[in-house]
Amino acid sequence: MLAEIYRSGAKSVHIDLGIPLYLYVTDRLKFMLLFGQTDSKAKKLISDIQSELTYNQKFIHYYGKKFKFGDWSDGDFTTTDGAKFMTSTPGQSPRGLREGTARPDYIVFDDVDTRQRVNNDELSRRLFDFAWEDARGTFDEGSPNRRFVVANNNFHKNTLINMLKDEFKKINKRLKREGFQSTFFVLTVPAVKNLETFEPNWPEKTSAEYWRQKYISTPYRSFMREYMHTHIVEGTIFQNKYIQWKPRNQFRSYEALVFYGDLSYKDAGDYKAMVFVGKSGREFHILTAFVRQTSRYNVAKWLYEFVEANNLLKNNVQYFIEGLFAQDEFVSDFDVVGDELGWYVPVVADEKTKTGKFDRIESMQGYFQRGNIWFNEAEKDSTDMTELVNQLLAFSKGSGAHDDGPDALQSAISKANVSALTNQTPMKTTSRKEIMKRQKNRF
Repeated sequence: MLAEIYRSGAKSVHIDLGIPLYLYVTDRLKFMLLFGQTDSKAKKLISDIQSELTYNQKFIHYYGKKFKFGDWSDGDFTTTDGAKFMTSTPGQSPRGLREGTARPDYIVFDDVDTRQRVNNDELSRRLFDFAWEDARGTFDEGSPNRRFVVANNNFHKNTLINMLKDEFKKINKRLKREGFQSTFFVLTVPAVKNLETFEPNWPEKTSAEYWRQKYISTPYRSFMREYMHTHIVEGTIFQNKYIQWKPRNQFRSYEALVFYGDLSYKDAGDYKAMVFVGKSGREFHILTAFVRQTSRYNVAKWLYEFVEANNLLKNNVQYFIEGLFAQDEFVSDFDVVGDELGWYVPVVADEKTKTGKFDRIESMQGYFQRGNIWFNEAEKDSTDMTELVNQLLAFSKGSGAHDDGPDALQSAISKANVSALTNQTPMKTTSRKEIMKRQKNRF
């Protein structure tokens, strides 16, 4: 379960204290393992259970003394009836962890993310792998009690809870398709129900007036991140206020339609980006995008599926891929899919030499500032379009952030400009008689 609860929403009180104590007294918890951001923070979180078991006289009256001499240290203690409570931190291997024959049956990750980690894709992916593989792998397979809980506010796309939320969506789709009942749940609690009435989700603690004042006195992006689970990354070049959405036009109404792919040489390590842009007057409409860490074959497969689903072969669409590296090999990847399907998308390599990637991408800033760039509203919840927007917002000199999406977008806009001019310029013809008249006497 993911407890996506706003900051100060009593996540830890429920997930680290109330629920595990309830499970313990109902004989459904034998081994709790809590992961905190640091060792001291993890011990502080689990000390609340230790205090209740030791000093809460009402608890002792109903359930008896649980304090066990000689085994009651901070962050690692066992009760008189054998229940184990233990803390750890991400990175400390839990493989093979057990108490006697008992393995963990209640695992919690509470507020483990840091600003440094979420701003680094590699560190975030390591935490995800550790939680989802190493930690979850300590459960006793087949046991009826295997509870895995992550508690945090969802303040960044790279937080553990957000990455698991995306994973849960994929898992639940597969389970539904195969006819299985899901056990992967997401509890989402923002501070207020909406930003009009500011009606609080915990009215016993705070009022609508409190949250209205909080909203006014807090930077918008901070409020949305910390209290509403909405990620807003403020870019230095491409700012969030430049990101506009509206429905696309009919394909045939555009002056130019261009697909452009920036495909890395590495097969699956880097992002592969392909962006579809339509030019309409002064506007450039980003109609769809593919921005993923995957193979070139998967990009080609996606392109063919999109072209077929939208019957694009009947439209005047240009298809380019960047041809700086192994262009014949890259085009071949698309032809392989064409061989499988029995028809072909006319993808060609862009042989134009490119220099100064940063300057090229930055040159789009004027289009964004003037409101000439529009994203397809139908794609607003698409993971690919979200990744493209995230890469734009993260783009800056020396940031080290992925820029494959913005690079493909800049090239698509450039090609669309040229294509629109070519399509609009009337063809000039000269008769053979006129040509002969201009020539010098050949005799």
